Amino acid sequence: MNLELTEEQIALRDTVRRFLAERAPISGHVRALLDEPTGSTEAVWRGLADLGATGLLVPEAAGGAGLSMVDAGIVAEELGAALYPGPWLSTAVGAVRALTRLGGEAASEVLAEIAAGTSVVTGAVMDAGAVSVIERSPHVILKGEIALVPDAAAADTVLVLARDRDDTGLYAVKTADSGLTVTLERGIDPTRKQFRVELDGVSAQRLGTLPADAIRATVDDVLIVMAADALGAARAVMTMAIEHAKTRKQFGQAVGSFQAVQHLCVDMFETVELARSGVIHALWAADAADAGEHHLSAVRAKAFSGRLAAVGDIAIQVFGGIGYTWEHDAHLYLKRLLGWSAFGGGADAYLTEVGAHLAKKEQQ
Repeated sequence: MNLELTEEQIALRDTVRRFLAERAPISGHVRALLDEPTGSTEAVWRGLADLGATGLLVPEAAGGAGLSMVDAGIVAEELGAALYPGPWLSTAVGAVRALTRLGGEAASEVLAEIAAGTSVVTGAVMDAGAVSVIERSPHVILKGEIALVPDAAAADTVLVLARDRDDTGLYAVKTADSGLTVTLERGIDPTRKQFRVELDGVSAQRLGTLPADAIRATVDDVLIVMAADALGAARAVMTMAIEHAKTRKQFGQAVGSFQAVQHLCVDMFETVELARSGVIHALWAADAADAGEHHLSAVRAKAFSGRLAAVGDIAIQVFGGIGYTWEHDAHLYLKRLLGWSAFGGGADAYLTEVGAHLAKKEQQ
């Protein structure tokens, strides 16, 4: 496994970083959209599509770049560092990975729209909820409710897992349907938009059957790329705190010269770099490892997610009281990291799974 970025990957990273700094800065873009349910603007989404970011994981046959999860992780890290609030992860990763595993002509058509940037698609694979097929002819009709659907207000289409007799199918539902209701569920992180989606007699297009192992693999991919996003946020707030420690003076000298502050900065750096190794391995596993290692790498990334949230907490200690103020960005980074800790449930279940795997391995 080569941990070094290629020249192409470095160019991808720098291009996305420059685009976000110029077109979606925290001061002029992110803060303006904190209370906006869509979390995005047409101009920025169009810009990401023009860069190829929306079609990064879309197969070349469907008009995408056909790149790897490692490449997606590079983009996600930059989006996390910029606190990007839009629907990139739910569309370009969650929906794309589910549709790619599904295959078929209908899925390919949706993938082509995602790659072109003409459609925003979100998926409810993290919480299948209680959705059922209540009619099959002349049209498929769905009824049910799903919690914690990301970016539903920005989406044109929601991918829904629904029960149909003894089968679970993947269905595409247009958000413009009058029977679909989207309600914002406020969480600690205002840069992440999650919604409760109610389907009351909604027309749907059946795309096919998504097997259980494909659902699990898609959830794992989302967890891994979310971890890369959190890594970017932690790296950015750590860098801000260290620069502050170099320039902020107390008692006639920079606060970074005080041993207590130095220890805090070292703690942040150690946490970020340890997390980086786990994220890099998980991204590699998503591309090249077997299903078992892929899943375990995602579980590990989530099990130790709270450590990245600690970076935001420590950074605010370095900033002092100003870090909590509305004018400063540090508290937004802390909220982004706390949101990652809560995403998909707390760490306990994931730690238990990691522990069970280690115990089983020890017995072999």
